[in-house]
Amino acid sequence: MERKYIVGGVLAVVVLLAAIVGAVVTGFGPAPGGGGSGDDIEQFPTETTTAGAGDDGGGADDENRTTSSAEQPAFSFDIVQIDQCGQTCRNVTATLYNNQNHTAESVTVYTRIYVGNSTAESDVVWEGKEDVGTMAPTSSYTSSRRVELTYSEAYEVKQHGGWITIVTTVQSENVTITFEDQRDVT
Repeated sequence: MERKYIVGGVLAVVVLLAAIVGAVVTGFGPAPGGGGSGDDIEQFPTETTTAGAGDDGGGADDENRTTSSAEQPAFSFDIVQIDQCGQTCRNVTATLYNNQNHTAESVTVYTRIYVGNSTAESDVVWEGKEDVGTMAPTSSYTSSRRVELTYSEAYEVKQHGGWITIVTTVQSENVTITFEDQRDVT
């Protein structure tokens, strides 16, 4: 009879441990999560408007022309700093540059992070959107965002050798440009 209770107790402990491990792996439960730390983006623009010599992609007059895309794109950005804020959390500081010789209106930056080298909708582990507004000619805008993944999302990244794909689209009234970068985050 005692053996029956011991086996039952061991079975209960195994089931409890399996439930805890399952919660940690799936990100469900009290473990620090964060796949929702970004913004839910209903529509993610990904088309690239190529700005040729004397064209800002929006048919602007001579006063609003950009430099040639062979020389420099209308916008560029740089990851300035990445600070660890937890096991599956990073604070990312980036700077956006308006390389145009005219004011950029209604500037919005959309970012998606995908697992591995994929850009499939099902592989998105984080997304965010930031309304920048108006940027003066040749100016810059610096911002910091917290990127948090659930444990299961971090595990997916680890399963892909630590590689992620970052797709960033900068959209203004006249130009939409998309940048794609792969990084090893291990």
